[in-house]
Amino acid sequence: MDLAALEEIRQLKYRYFRTLDLKQWDEFADTLAVDVVAEYGTHALADPLVFDGREALAGFMSQTLGTSITTVHVASHPEITVDGETATGSWCFEDTVIVPDAKSLIRGAGYYADGYRRDEDGRWRITRTSYQRIYESLVSLDDVPSHQFLSHMWAARPNAS
Repeated sequence: MDLAALEEIRQLKYRYFRTLDLKQWDEFADTLAVDVVAEYGTHALADPLVFDGREALAGFMSQTLGTSITTVHVASHPEITVDGETATGSWCFEDTVIVPDAKSLIRGAGYYADGYRRDEDGRWRITRTSYQRIYESLVSLDDVPSHQFLSHMWAARPNAS
């Protein structure tokens, strides 16, 4: 068992979520292989979204999840199988998406299925990713009269984009 590779892949997936949530788009893109294939589907978005390539996926995320949208992703229960310079993984995840302009709060959970490859520079990257949703819960913030949303992240980082 390649314990070093297992830990590097765990760190990769954690970095994927951290950079997505913190909107660190260059570092997010670097978690992805140049030829990544991604498929995301949610009830909120209706039709599945399919992306071919790092530029397409990172570009979509940076345009769609700008500073006006707050996301938090938590991943656990990794099941990773390493086969030389490639690997597969499954991850349980929970996410929260707050869209103040739409007065919406979305919470959900599911399981990611990923493929990984150690690239020529020695770093592991995601080659394919998709997930199966268990649930999504949508709440209109108009239905929660006492709701206040205070985002401290952007006050501390006004130039993030």
